[in-house]
Amino acid sequence: MEFRVLRYFLTVAREGSITKAADFLHVTQPTLSRQVKDLEQELGKKLFIRSSHSIILTDEGMLLRKRAEEIIDMVDKLEAEFGSMEDTISGDIYIGGGETDAMKKIARVVKDLQLRYPNIKYHLYSGNEEDVTERLDKGFLDFVILIQPADLSKYNYINIPAKDVWGVVMRKDSPLALKDTIEAADLLKVPLICSRQAMKQTFSKNEFADWFGEDFDKLNVVTTYNLAYNAAIMVEEGIGYAITLDKIVNTSSDSNLCFKPLSPRLESSLNIVWKKHQVFSAAAEMFLTEIQEKFS
Repeated sequence: MEFRVLRYFLTVAREGSITKAADFLHVTQPTLSRQVKDLEQELGKKLFIRSSHSIILTDEGMLLRKRAEEIIDMVDKLEAEFGSMEDTISGDIYIGGGETDAMKKIARVVKDLQLRYPNIKYHLYSGNEEDVTERLDKGFLDFVILIQPADLSKYNYINIPAKDVWGVVMRKDSPLALKDTIEAADLLKVPLICSRQAMKQTFSKNEFADWFGEDFDKLNVVTTYNLAYNAAIMVEEGIGYAITLDKIVNTSSDSNLCFKPLSPRLESSLNIVWKKHQVFSAAAEMFLTEIQEKFS
């Protein structure tokens, strides 16, 4: 007994007419009549009493209708449950960006997806804005995290619900370590280690220039860096004070370094961006959907 034939039988019972049922099912009347007769022969029972204008169910037909409805309902439910299960998605997602504590937000999205889609693999690439956007434009990266200010005109983007705080990393035995916050005047007196990304991305757009004020050109930048880890080594060796973001250098109790925020407070917003009209893999599309739900 086929499920298709049971559906045909229920349609005839509901419509009370072979002709109406055939129209509803988009099959020919002779085909439907033959299916019903074959079902009666298979069961060895007469299911309908036919008249010139309609057909009605026999007692056996009424019993079959009840059982058929139960069977079809169960089959429909089973198909719906399996249809709603997520397909197995696998693949690779490539994410680029600079060093930022906001990566924790991305990591939490990855963790949630990992539980549901363990076959997706993630690849992280660290670099400055120019480097990662070039790789994004060439298709080597799917998504890039940018620290503001940044040019977003070529991309689609979502704001990451976090802000990076700018400050100074220094040795704990440094004179400025006694202060709670660092002012512009404090930095005019010491050798500075500055991120090339910060110099290019923010100094050129006057964010730091505005913060430092009219003495901006008097800063003594003795070293530039690309990775905060390397800058921290320079600070530990007494080369200077590193202007950097909070929480990307180890300044815990067992470290020789500490972080002091700038005053007035200076923060940067962050975005995760992707190319306009980008055609994503199933894995990358799933990641995008997840960050849109969590960040929007």
